[in-house]
Amino acid sequence: MTESKGNRKVRTGVVVSDKADKTISVLVERYFKHPVYKKYVRSHKKYMAHDEQNACQVGDVVEIVETRPLSKHKCWRVKSVVEKASGAR
Repeated sequence: MTESKGNRKVRTGVVVSDKADKTISVLVERYFKHPVYKKYVRSHKKYMAHDEQNACQVGDVVEIVETRPLSKHKCWRVKSVVEKASGAR
């Protein structure tokens, strides 16, 4: 993995599904101030990410990085596992 591939977007989120082979679903939550109402709003989005070793489990906190399209919905890959899920499956 070369690090000199330009400015790639990086997101941190929680794995919500690992049922597919070499693919995980990551829920990324962001917290921002509403432009009109000035209240803090929480929004979330799910990303499909490539997990080559099938190392991630549901509940893990992972860092994903943008990459070329790998399939119809998958254009992110796992950069690192920030925190493993507590408890056994």
